Amino acid sequence: MSTVLMRAACFIMIIALGYGLKAWGIFSMEDLPVFSKLVIKITLPAAIVFNFSKISMTVSMLSIVAIGLFCSGLFVAVGYGLFLKGTRAEKAFGLINASGYNIGCFTMPFVQSFLGAAGVAATSLFDAGNAMVCTGGSYAIAVSVSGKGTVKGPKQIVKQLFMSIPFDCYVVMTILALLEIQLPALCLQLAETMGNANSFLSLLMIGIGLEIHMSKEQAAAVCKIIGTRFFISLALALFFYRFAPFGDEIRRTLAILMFAPVSSLGVPYTSMIDGDVNLASDVNSISILVGIVSLTVAILVF
Repeated sequence: MSTVLMRAACFIMIIALGYGLKAWGIFSMEDLPVFSKLVIKITLPAAIVFNFSKISMTVSMLSIVAIGLFCSGLFVAVGYGLFLKGTRAEKAFGLINASGYNIGCFTMPFVQSFLGAAGVAATSLFDAGNAMVCTGGSYAIAVSVSGKGTVKGPKQIVKQLFMSIPFDCYVVMTILALLEIQLPALCLQLAETMGNANSFLSLLMIGIGLEIHMSKEQAAAVCKIIGTRFFISLALALFFYRFAPFGDEIRRTLAILMFAPVSSLGVPYTSMIDGDVNLASDVNSISILVGIVSLTVAILVF
C-alpha cells in the first residue's frame, strides 16, 4: 500500500508542478499543443509498442475492444438522459461531456506504473473501442441532436480513427501479438526508452491545462455529470471485477479503468457545436481531480 500511495503522490506532485510552472509563467496554455503532440504522436505509441511486445495475446482478449465501445457508448446515452428535459444544446453538451475515457494522457501513466504489460495491453484494447466513440462517434451524434456543427458520416469517422497514431499502434501491435511476431530488439529498446517518458509528459500536461472557474449553475451541472458517472462507474467496476471472463490481472485492469476521467476531446467538440466551452473545461478539470483520487483508491482496493 505504501508503494502505491507514494507513486500516486508523485503523480499528484507532477500535476501540481505543471500547474505551478504555468502560474509562474514558465509555461502557458499555448504550450499545450506541443505537449499533446509529444504524448499522442511519440511517447504513448512507444509505450503501446513496448508493452504489447511483452504479452501473449489471445483472440478472446479482442472482446475488450467491445467492452471499451460499450462503456464509452453507455455514457453517451447517460449524458443525453441527464439533460433530457433541457434544450437540444444541453442534451448535445451532456452526451459529449459525459462520455468517453481519457486513457492515453491520464490513465495510461497509472496503468504503466501499477498494472504491468498485461494491464497496458488490456488498456490499449479497451481504448481502441473507446476511441470509436470519443474520436468522432459522440460528436456525430451531438451534431444530429443540436443541429449545429459539421456532420461526420461513418467514412469520415473511420478515416479519423486511422489518422490517430495510437489507434494505428493498437491495431498493428494487436495483429503482431496474435501472430506471435516480435519486432527487432533495437526497435523495442527505442520504444521502451521513449515510452518511459509518457507518464511524466502526460501528467505535466494535465497540470498545465488544469483550469476551474464555475458559477453556481455550472457547478450544479458539473456535479450532475461527474456524480452520475462515478456511481455508474463503480457499479461497472464491481461487475467486471467479479464476472468478466478473464484472468485476475485483466479483470482488475477493467475495474480500475472504469474510474478514468472523461475524454479530453469533449472540450474541442463542445466548441465545434457552439456549446459552453468553459463548462466543458470545468467538467474535464473536475473529472481529472476526481480521477486522481478514485484511480488511486481503485488500485488499492481491486
